[in-house]
Amino acid sequence: MKFIYLLFITSFLAACGGEQNDAASVAADGSALLTGSVRLDGSSTVFPISEAVAEEYLAVQPKVRVTVGVSGTGGGFKKFINQEIDINAASRPIKESEVEKAAAAGVGFIEIPVAFDGLSVVVNSKNDWVDYLTVQELNRIWQPDSVVETWQDVRPEWPAEKIRLYGPGTDSGTFDYFTGTINGKEQASRPDFTASEDDNVLVQGISGDHYSLGYFGFAYYKENADKLRIVPIDGGVGPIEPTEVTINNGTYAPLSRPIFIYLNAASLDKPQVAGFVEFYLDNAASLATEVGYINLPTSVYEKAKARVENRVEGSSFHGTASSLTEG
Repeated sequence: MKFIYLLFITSFLAACGGEQNDAASVAADGSALLTGSVRLDGSSTVFPISEAVAEEYLAVQPKVRVTVGVSGTGGGFKKFINQEIDINAASRPIKESEVEKAAAAGVGFIEIPVAFDGLSVVVNSKNDWVDYLTVQELNRIWQPDSVVETWQDVRPEWPAEKIRLYGPGTDSGTFDYFTGTINGKEQASRPDFTASEDDNVLVQGISGDHYSLGYFGFAYYKENADKLRIVPIDGGVGPIEPTEVTINNGTYAPLSRPIFIYLNAASLDKPQVAGFVEFYLDNAASLATEVGYINLPTSVYEKAKARVENRVEGSSFHGTASSLTEG
C-alpha cells in the first residue's frame, strides 16, 4: 500500500528531537508556543483539507511537527485502533466492527465532521458520448457479476469500445460508500478495475485513457477539471451534476456525504494535539471551500467544538446529513 507523508519541520531542529508531547514554552508575546508531534492518517479524500490545515497550523505553531499520511479510511482506522496515530481522516462513518475493535483496545474516539463531499463520477475529457448516467446504469457497470464490457453494453448508441474502470482501493472509505450506495453492499464490486488509495493516480489514469470511467471525491475533480469531464447522475429525479450548491442542498443524490476526522480522546492530553484540533475546527469551513469541498453549517462546527471541549466520545452521525445538526 502506498503511503504519502507530508513532514512539516521548522528550523528549530533542536526542539524536534525526542518525545515532547507535554512540552510547552512561552513565546515573547506571552502566548503558549507548543512543541511535539501530531500524527494524522487516513482518507485521501479528506487529505486536501488536512494538508491545508497542517500548513496553516505550521505558521501559528512552527515548533509542532505534523505528519499527514494517506493509507485510506480503513487503513487509517487500523492504525488509529493500534494507537499509532492521533487522528484518522475518514470519508465514511466509522463501522460498527471498528467501534468494537476500538473499545476492545481501550481507544475512545470523538467523531468530528469537517465538510460535505459529492462523490464524483468522471470520464476522459475527450469522451463526447456520455451525457449522464443513472444509478441503475452505474450498478450494471460496477456490480460484482457485471457483464458490461463495452460502452455499447450500457447504451446501444454508445461506442463498442471496452470500458476501462478506475476506482479507490478496498481500504478506501470512498470505495465503501460507493459500493454500499450503488451496489447495495459495501465492498461489493467487480474486481477488474485499476485501484489506488491515491486519488491523484486515478486522475492520471482517467485523464490519459479515452475510454475510461472512474470515481473519487469532488475536490480532486475540481483540481483537475481541465483534464476530466464530470458526469451528471440521475438518482430518480433527472440528471444532476455535483456542484457546491447541489452537494450542500442534498439534491446531488445519492452520492453526497459528510467527511470526518476521528480523534483519539486520550490524545487531547497532548497540548499540541488539542491545539491542532481546535485550529482544525476554527478553519475547516474556509479551508474546505478553498480545496474544493463544501463547508458545513456553522452550528455543526460549534457542536463539534463542544464535543471536543467536553470530551464527548462516540458518533453524532446517524446516516443523514440532518443528523449532524441535531443535539
